[in-house]
Amino acid sequence: MNTYPFEFGIFVARVFLGILFFFQGYEKVFRLPVREVIDSFHDSAQARHLPDALLKFGVYFTSYTELIGGFLLIAGLFKYYALLFLGVDLLFVALAFSILRPMWDMGHVFPRLVLLLFLLCLPAELDTFSLDCLFSIG
Repeated sequence: MNTYPFEFGIFVARVFLGILFFFQGYEKVFRLPVREVIDSFHDSAQARHLPDALLKFGVYFTSYTELIGGFLLIAGLFKYYALLFLGVDLLFVALAFSILRPMWDMGHVFPRLVLLLFLLCLPAELDTFSLDCLFSIG
């Protein structure tokens, strides 16, 4: 049975998700200084009595996880580790936004969550268009 269309679909989903995360992280790390991202949430965090250290950790964690995890997904390298870290990233973002703004717009987060869960539920051997498969990393 020819599985290439299915395998290509997995490739497209993985690279698409990687692009979404990579450029989100790139924006926060290189275009907007991380400090500006922290400053944009500072007043909301103060109003909810969240410690500055938690805010700083969250912004740095999400920014670099999205940048590095997105790159790894695009390359198809260590993709399950990338997906696990990006899953934690999404949980953290959902928790943080729910605390800061209880009625926040999930329009940007939900598609990432669906693609991430789709990719996590697939057996690794089905993602053949990846560096993991080429190097048999798994």
